[in-house]
Amino acid sequence: MSNTDLIIEERSRDIGDFLVGRLIPFRKKRMVGPFIFIDHMGPAKLGPDKYMDVDQHPHIGLSTLTYLMEGSIMHEDSLGTRQLIEPGSVNWMVSGSGCSHTERTPDQLRQDKVEFTMHGYQIWIALPKELENALPEFHHIDANELPNWEDGTAKFTLVAGTGYGKTSPVPVHTPLFMIDIKTTADYDLCIADKLKGEVGVTIVEGGVIACDKAVSAGNMLVSKTENVCNLTIKANSHILLFGGEQLPEQRFIHWNFVSSSKDKIEEAKQAWRNKTFPMMDNDDSYVPLPRS
Repeated sequence: MSNTDLIIEERSRDIGDFLVGRLIPFRKKRMVGPFIFIDHMGPAKLGPDKYMDVDQHPHIGLSTLTYLMEGSIMHEDSLGTRQLIEPGSVNWMVSGSGCSHTERTPDQLRQDKVEFTMHGYQIWIALPKELENALPEFHHIDANELPNWEDGTAKFTLVAGTGYGKTSPVPVHTPLFMIDIKTTADYDLCIADKLKGEVGVTIVEGGVIACDKAVSAGNMLVSKTENVCNLTIKANSHILLFGGEQLPEQRFIHWNFVSSSKDKIEEAKQAWRNKTFPMMDNDDSYVPLPRS
């Protein structure tokens, strides 16, 4: 990576060629390509008395991408969707003009009354301006539908978008990529001419060496030099590459709402307060709009 790169972890620190922080949005890096929010779920032990129950909440102006390493989640939404997601598959919800959903531990895991691990990522990708008011959609893609390949000691899965001459079946709306990489031994990663746009690296397990600096799991690196990213992934590591071409307009974010227009966000906030927002028919739970 170049000396214009960033590393992102929870508290910012400068290690020379990199700025460090944990997740986006981050005060010095609000987006990576069209990716505007990344939430690391776990790893956490759940059951038999502790489960995941995210009540009904709204979104506009973005697509949610749910990707699990362990555990399972039942997704339900205001479109009438009911879809179980398990490790390696993708849930892709396009909120567009407005969609509500819940995410809960499936009934089967509750009935089994056993302890299990929950681990994955919830990712928001901003829609292009012309699709911010589009009708909501939901898509599920099984793990065996995603392109995967091996190169030396690394195994690749193209979760979404286009990269390395391959295209994922996830129906994205802008040029982007998300790639899962696991290694069995040290692996030199070079993405020159393999990906287009800004490049982010999330270290799930293990670590990488970048600019002679060791960066461990839980951190994020961001290269501001498009299409160029060289680093060594350590043995028995797991990383996610993500990014793509930047959107031409600024994006505003408030709670679960993303838009190029502050007025649209205000309209969505008011609709959620008044419960005139698209709501689910089979779930009367409700997460109130935060006061701040």
